[in-house]
Amino acid sequence: MKDYIRNQVKDSIEVKQKFLADEKNIELLDRVAADLIAAYRAGKKTLIAGNGGSAADAQHIAAEFVSRFYFDRPALASIALTTDTSALTAIGNDYGYELLFSRQLEANGQNGDIYIAISTSGNSKNVLKSLEAAKKIGIKTVGLTGRSGGKMREMVDHLIAVPSDETPRIQECHILIGHILCAAVEKELFEKQYKVTS
Repeated sequence: MKDYIRNQVKDSIEVKQKFLADEKNIELLDRVAADLIAAYRAGKKTLIAGNGGSAADAQHIAAEFVSRFYFDRPALASIALTTDTSALTAIGNDYGYELLFSRQLEANGQNGDIYIAISTSGNSKNVLKSLEAAKKIGIKTVGLTGRSGGKMREMVDHLIAVPSDETPRIQECHILIGHILCAAVEKELFEKQYKVTS
């Protein structure tokens, strides 16, 4: 069992090392961070969604924007489309599971917002439907997915594909990516004014 545990940690590290080794990923994160910064400077917000573990990642990332990351600063508007159980059950019951996120985007999304869509396969039907809705509204889209990118690959403005086909390894890298984006936005917008230096 100890060897199994060690191998799990090694596998997670190896995926992150592969991600880091591809300079295109660094350039892509830089562009996404710039889009997020521009959106927040324009008074816009982020919307984030996914299923299962990716739903948890969506609300985790949204919470980092709204509350704080490294230091105290003004709140940043961010909505996880995975947390309102009344909306989720009403939409699921009245319209179907595939429209869970697109219906919420229609209600809460605005031109100029940023939508972070998370799907390890890149093929979650409700995520794909929400990307169609985002495009109609004029929302810039970021896809977090696994190696193949699935159908999402052709539907997003920015695709961040983790170099793995294993769901746990992909999700572990997704939360790292979310943390990097939160930190980059916070640093650029607020570090000079709000960070307490020792």
